[in-house]
Amino acid sequence: MAKVDTRIRILEAARVCLLSDGYAAMSTRKVAVEASVPLSQIHYHFGSKADLILAVLRSENDSLLDRQAKMFSEDLPLSKRWDMACDFLDQDLESGYVRVLHEMMAAGWSSEAVGAEVRSMLMGWTRVLLQVAESAEKAGIRFGILTPDDVVALVVAAFLGSESMILLGFEGEGMPLRQSLRRMGVLIKGLEEGTE
Repeated sequence: MAKVDTRIRILEAARVCLLSDGYAAMSTRKVAVEASVPLSQIHYHFGSKADLILAVLRSENDSLLDRQAKMFSEDLPLSKRWDMACDFLDQDLESGYVRVLHEMMAAGWSSEAVGAEVRSMLMGWTRVLLQVAESAEKAGIRFGILTPDDVVALVVAAFLGSESMILLGFEGEGMPLRQSLRRMGVLIKGLEEGTE
């Protein structure tokens, strides 16, 4: 039991340190102090700083992906599910998940191992969204010349790009990112109703 408790304490401490310092400035020594464990325990349980933060991201990602899959499988109009996805974005920004994800995306630019792991996690999201786009198409929603793959690529790019800009403090006048994402729900509702 102590082994599990130590691992959980380290994960929680790593998340706190990552959110306060960012990935580049975060040290495993500070994580050990925050978790009240010897530094050797971090290396024993996780191996490296990158593996530790990937474990933090994986844990959060799995639970949020499950949440998203359940929401998208509900028998609701696509426009309502889009609105819920926008609500989840607000929650995920507030919780720090988005910051952790983007820190690891940036780390993945210079580490192939980190990049591969982050791509794998993001592919989980794209698979869920592809099922949604394909079922919407079967239900009669037409996306013009766009295929379900095209729709998913654009949705993923819109959310990840918006997240990145929001993290940079870029949202506001002239760049109403969250408002624009929410307005997409109105467009989707028009597609559902066969109106423009």
